[in-house]
Amino acid sequence: MKSVRLEHVTKAFGEVTGVEDIDIHIRSGEFFTFLGPSGCGKTTTLRMIAGFYFPTKGKIYFDDRDVTHVKANKRNIGMVFQNYALFPHMTVFENIAFGLEVRKLPKKTIKEKVERAQKLVHLEGYGSRKITELSGGQQQRVALARALVIEPDILLLDEPLSNLDAKLREETRVEIKRLQVELGITTIYVTHDQHEAMSLSDRIMVMNKGKIQQVGTPQEIYNRPANRFVASFIGESNIMEATVLEVGDDRVTVEVEDGLILQGWRKNASPNLTFSKGKKIFLSIRPEVIEPGEGPNSFQGTVQFTEFSGVSINYLVKTAKHEWKVMVINTGSAIPSIGDRITLHIPENGIYFVEDER
Repeated sequence: MKSVRLEHVTKAFGEVTGVEDIDIHIRSGEFFTFLGPSGCGKTTTLRMIAGFYFPTKGKIYFDDRDVTHVKANKRNIGMVFQNYALFPHMTVFENIAFGLEVRKLPKKTIKEKVERAQKLVHLEGYGSRKITELSGGQQQRVALARALVIEPDILLLDEPLSNLDAKLREETRVEIKRLQVELGITTIYVTHDQHEAMSLSDRIMVMNKGKIQQVGTPQEIYNRPANRFVASFIGESNIMEATVLEVGDDRVTVEVEDGLILQGWRKNASPNLTFSKGKKIFLSIRPEVIEPGEGPNSFQGTVQFTEFSGVSINYLVKTAKHEWKVMVINTGSAIPSIGDRITLHIPENGIYFVEDER
């Protein structure tokens, strides 16, 4: 399998820059995800890797081979599109076999490869069916089989689950990961769904406005966001502006807008963030780190909303200037009601200091 390297890649469409200075190395056999909101440049980047677009600036390599201006059909990539792009007048077998027939392989070889691909995606016995006779999940598996049957060096998936309902999306997500692990194929996945990205990926590239915001493992992205955009886009978080009051060797003391004084560990900060007295910075505090009762960084608020989900209980707690998202594990204890005053506290290691967006 191939590694993929983008060296300072930029793509402009006339006066508009789609992506800017993308510099990444995707390792051989890695499941790597481009994550970000609509219009952030993730599909444009994928299409340059596929060869559908050529960069305005920069280079693209598969291992050490420069493919920057190599046509798509010469790159040996498998691609699964958002709308599957299947041929409705063809059978399942004919759809899967299409790429092999273009390569003019012998009929016996095609039959063997297609049947093997059908087995991989659990579609044995479906070869003679028309695409219109299949469910959405089955069509998605046909698209996967068609991409895999040509034995590509790299598998590209562009929002492949967006047209499926929640249950099918979960089942297909598990299937995609199973196939990727089983085949060991370098896989690049595009999505705006953070849950998909977190559950599938070895590493994630978070994008916004055509630029890389952070690259890291799901744990790094979630626990150590590089800036305010990443902290707010990945998972739930309480993001608020604060003023630095004191900077110690180990701790930083800040004041948030409603006069609450909080203290956190200096090391829990974005890599490029610097501290100085009086400076405005941002805090990222995940709902699950806030704990009921007295403790460090205590405050009181009024319950505005409760949501019981079985495993956890989610609260919205109002203070003078903020609404705090709080999540506690369900232990069977009594649940506060709307309007109740409750005391909460934030452990020092639950406060993460972040810089502004890039």
